[in-house]
Amino acid sequence: MTRDEIIEKIRKVEALFMGTDSPGEMQAALGALDRLNAQLAAAPQPVEEWQFSMHDPWKRQLFIALIRRHGLHPYRHPRQRSSTVMVRTTRAMVDQILWPQYLELSKILHDYLDEVTRDIIGRSVHADVSEAPEQANLPLS
Repeated sequence: MTRDEIIEKIRKVEALFMGTDSPGEMQAALGALDRLNAQLAAAPQPVEEWQFSMHDPWKRQLFIALIRRHGLHPYRHPRQRSSTVMVRTTRAMVDQILWPQYLELSKILHDYLDEVTRDIIGRSVHADVSEAPEQANLPLS
């Protein structure tokens, strides 16, 4: 899968969340998403501090980019690990927008990185990239 193909796949996932895939409807959906974000900001729902822990650096980068895309600000408290991502927002924003998008996009990212890794290792190190099989106890000699 090429870089352009993965970017196109991400755009299609975003279009799914917006309920359309035609350019005009997508623009309208983006406007609707902006209005939804404005409603969420004006809604009486309390803003909470959310803490996420992501040890995979690529998935963490994706999540931080999604947070910023929605006009939010990721941060960490002093002495928190680099795997920690903090954000202040409403439960509705996390449950209805941020987390579902992250799950879909992280699956695409994981599949792409797995495919690329297997291809590179298979071409440059050894063609058999399968997992090591289980074996009964063998003598150590």
